[in-house]
Amino acid sequence: MSAPEARTVAVVGGGWAGCAAAVELARRGARVTLFEAARTLGGRARGVEIDGRLLDNGQHILLGAYKDTLALLKRVGVDPSTAFLRLPLQMRYPAASDGMDFVAPRLPAPWHMMVALLRAKGLAREDKLALARFTTAARWMGWRLDLDVSVSVLLERFGQTARLQRLMWHPLCLAALNTAPERASANVFLAVLRDSLGAKRAASDMLLPRLELGALFPQAAARYLASKGAAVHMGAKVSAVERSGEGWTVAASGQALGGDWRGDFDAVVLATPAAQSGALLAPFPEAAGLAAQLQAFDYEPIATCYLQYAPGLRLPLPFCALLDAPGRQHFGQFVFDRGQLDPGHAGLLAVVISAAGAAAALEQDSLARALAAQLDTAFPGLGLAAPAWSRVITEKRATFACTPGLARPPNATMLPGLVLAGDYTAGDYPATLESAVQSGQGAASIILRGNRPGRKNGGLSHAAGGSQAGSVQ
Repeated sequence: MSAPEARTVAVVGGGWAGCAAAVELARRGARVTLFEAARTLGGRARGVEIDGRLLDNGQHILLGAYKDTLALLKRVGVDPSTAFLRLPLQMRYPAASDGMDFVAPRLPAPWHMMVALLRAKGLAREDKLALARFTTAARWMGWRLDLDVSVSVLLERFGQTARLQRLMWHPLCLAALNTAPERASANVFLAVLRDSLGAKRAASDMLLPRLELGALFPQAAARYLASKGAAVHMGAKVSAVERSGEGWTVAASGQALGGDWRGDFDAVVLATPAAQSGALLAPFPEAAGLAAQLQAFDYEPIATCYLQYAPGLRLPLPFCALLDAPGRQHFGQFVFDRGQLDPGHAGLLAVVISAAGAAAALEQDSLARALAAQLDTAFPGLGLAAPAWSRVITEKRATFACTPGLARPPNATMLPGLVLAGDYTAGDYPATLESAVQSGQGAASIILRGNRPGRKNGGLSHAAGGSQAGSVQ
């Protein structure tokens, strides 16, 4: 008896969730075709070329607890030990600012946190006691509330001091959830703290990418898919998905595809942004509620300002927290010394602004000048007020607003053979790379558990001339 034919699967969207789904499907024997409307893979975590410089569209920090992402990187040939600068959990401000210096030593849990708290500088005794009480109570209640509230309410409920909120909880909430504490989900924030403050020492480590984001995963994923015989089509915009017997027909267009065409598949992974997936689902009456849910998410922007100084410039640390004060146009929350991550970026600083609505309203040059002035105040004597070059990159819909009790859809839909993948799907984490990877792999597993036979006509059939496109990186 011959072996059953492999399932044919269309993955619509080449962000981290889509790439993760495609890799998992191909690894487990499916015949995969990946469609990406843009000219590069990576979605909202990608490399971009600006003025001849290859930069990230935003700065990311991963946790050692991101086991699915780290395992996936290894699978596609990326070595995490060289791809990241691994640092112990920390919250460190410039020495000249009225901040704090908190670093977890490389000791077994929970000793690493206890020693870090004892050694922490810039926190008074009442601040340290409040932090200890909070982490003890959070651990006792399993890092979860029965009724979700805002982070601000959570912090008030557990008696966190104003200084501790200012220096630690507020910047952590903004960095992790990209949502202001007064409207951010306490339960999602607690899940992040569970895997950082409450985790084993190695799981709490902070991983700073040394590679630009395209090289970190999407490009390696494309090479892996090509090795498995998958097709990757760039500049290919999917306009519709339609039922076709027990499977699906995908309609798309793109110059690389030779025009308009249609292709038949056993299953489809919608790994596009939530609103776009909702639009593709809207024609199906039974999916009307889901389509409306996907199109109703609110979003928060993230702005990253790159400032180029002389190659010899070096900050005291690879990255530092900053005291933000929007009323004084001090919008920056963290600054990264890219030269300490990649020697090719010597003298390049990246300032990150989460929940960046107010900052994004400024003209780019005005925002860059304000951030340079903020850095000059934070690091006196380094001459940071006048960079040689600057550029602001703003992702206006960087993440969904992670509000209390937000209903996030599962991977599975009411349409057999069609699943969702994206960092917005149901899970413990906010919109992170780990949640995107987990969602993509979860979507792949649902499809692979199906029992319909593979379709013999799983290739692409053109409706308007041109030849079938091959795999594209």
